[in-house]
Amino acid sequence: MNMIKSMAPHSWRQKPLWLAMMAALTAPVFAADNTSNIDLDQVPVTGNPLGVASDDMVVPVSVIGGRELSLRRQGTLGETLNGIPGVTSTQFGPNASRPIIRGMDGERVRIMQNGVGVLDASSLSFDHAVGIDPLIIEQIDVVRGPAALLYGGSAMGGVVNAIDHRIPKESLDGYTGRAEARFGGPDNTRNGAAVMDVGNGTFALHADVYSRETSNLEIPGYAVSKRKSRADGTPRDSKGNGKLNNSDALANGGALGAAWTFDTGYLGVSYADSNNNYGTVAEDSVRIDMQNKRLELAGEVRDLKGPLQKLKLRMAHTDYQHVELEDGVVGTTFKNRGMEGSLEATHAPLGKVNGVLGYQFQNTRFQALGEEAFVPSVVTQSQALYVYEELPIDKHKITFGGRLGETTVNSSADANFTQAFNNRFNPNSFALGGLYTIDDVWSVTANLSHNERAPSYFELYANGEHVATGQFEVGNTNLKKEESNGIDAQLKWKANGHSITLGAYATRFQNFIGLFDTGTTDPGSGLPVANFQAVPALFKGLELEGKFALNDEWALKLRGDYVHAKDTRNNDYLPRISPLRLGGGLDYHLGGWNARVDVLHAFKQNDVAENELKTNGYTNLSALVAYKLPVKYHVELFAKANNLLNDEIREHASFLKDISPAGARSILVGARADF
Repeated sequence: MNMIKSMAPHSWRQKPLWLAMMAALTAPVFAADNTSNIDLDQVPVTGNPLGVASDDMVVPVSVIGGRELSLRRQGTLGETLNGIPGVTSTQFGPNASRPIIRGMDGERVRIMQNGVGVLDASSLSFDHAVGIDPLIIEQIDVVRGPAALLYGGSAMGGVVNAIDHRIPKESLDGYTGRAEARFGGPDNTRNGAAVMDVGNGTFALHADVYSRETSNLEIPGYAVSKRKSRADGTPRDSKGNGKLNNSDALANGGALGAAWTFDTGYLGVSYADSNNNYGTVAEDSVRIDMQNKRLELAGEVRDLKGPLQKLKLRMAHTDYQHVELEDGVVGTTFKNRGMEGSLEATHAPLGKVNGVLGYQFQNTRFQALGEEAFVPSVVTQSQALYVYEELPIDKHKITFGGRLGETTVNSSADANFTQAFNNRFNPNSFALGGLYTIDDVWSVTANLSHNERAPSYFELYANGEHVATGQFEVGNTNLKKEESNGIDAQLKWKANGHSITLGAYATRFQNFIGLFDTGTTDPGSGLPVANFQAVPALFKGLELEGKFALNDEWALKLRGDYVHAKDTRNNDYLPRISPLRLGGGLDYHLGGWNARVDVLHAFKQNDVAENELKTNGYTNLSALVAYKLPVKYHVELFAKANNLLNDEIREHASFLKDISPAGARSILVGARADF
């Protein structure tokens, strides 16, 4: 998109964009009376293709959207979701962070955009950012636990589905939109976004644009931890003192979309272009310059006659590339280009049984070019058939389904990799679940699942120096498909504005594929050698979430989670597992005012893998105050304070926890508008 390309980094050309955003923020105050608004409810669209409410789902799903999402947005998808029960983040500095669900990350957490996979390179390396900027997301669904049945074998840990509404799905006669801008925080962020939809009742157009610029992250003291300095002699000021070296960023992008809407469905297309240039933190002289182009097609037809009642099509073509710049010179280039899609059909009820049949496919070509390319060029192709069914029995429900898949992973020979490999897998998954309604306020859900995952290209073929993790990684072409069996159960109570959910889960892996330190050193690079190996493993944990309406103005929220993960072969702890976390908050509403205070305490992590350092606990105290202006349309001003105790926050799940802490005490101010 030419308008996006013109947003050159480090240029005065940013100014027209900021003027447009601020104009958009004030426009609702004077908008015309004939404005038509769309009320987009926060209905989960992930985890159940039949569109039931989250309280009626067998699998645990968290939905964040609207005002709540706007107020908790961070610079990355991982940090935006961090703190949800069961969800942490990889936190490779402030610019690259993927969600971790129940101790599982990388390929086991499926990141999707509008129900179609994000084909970037973020699962390959922790310093690679996710190809989605939270500024343009309207809703995020998080499925905690195995979701391989509907979304592929890589969803053994869970699914994060970011929804942007770039393809309008509902009829619109008039216009609607939102805008927001914010300034401050520990990274001195200056960001903003504007979104607009217009339509005549039959055709609808969408446009959005965003920009985000940050400075080096302010931190409470030294970047290097005392433990690391004592362990290997790293100087404590080598990565910064008071500020984190090489942690600034500049990102921008936008999209255009259009759809034909009719009484029984829609058909639409969108095109998005985004750019992200950021420091990698691990190396002071290395930056990543990312470009991501995505073309989407989506459609749905409802109320069909005959055996099929609804058809839904989703497809996306992605052209992703990023270069790693070393002192401004291109060192390594990563490319991922491909297409993914699904066709899903809702069948007519078979007696009392309702369900869907689906076909899903993916075809990608990944390339790593340059001296530090530690994986070869790879073509991955996968396809699968799946079925999901529900049988209601009075106030109860039984769910069941299966998925049959085929995946091929083929590498190419080149100057760095002299041998080509071909691997083929048939990952299949099955699940049986149920919801039992005890009475009007109590219910229980349970889900049994068998999940299989084909090894990723880097688990199979990696063979080289990986500077981001500080290891020489070696893949294993003899890996078999990863298999696990799991159980997930929840006890729910809901009455008079109060609710509480207590969940427990356990997942046993027959052959958990992980990266394990061998204790040897590569003679060429001097880095420790780490091999991808398959070991038996057990993940188990607890999750708690509650909300209590104390009166019309005050509400109390509670949350907590705990993960315990071991290699059962040697009874060793697995690396980078988040410790026990407990949190709570008070929310106050009066007229146009809203204030809240929140605290999250992470305990010390002593259960560590071999060659892994322990991590101290921390307490993150944050606060928010917001005021809705007394004008016709929704315009809100807000201020957020984070890490009020100025604690040294190091996420144990982060590869960089000992050289890259979270931000220092800070205040961020902003404005948001919906019209």
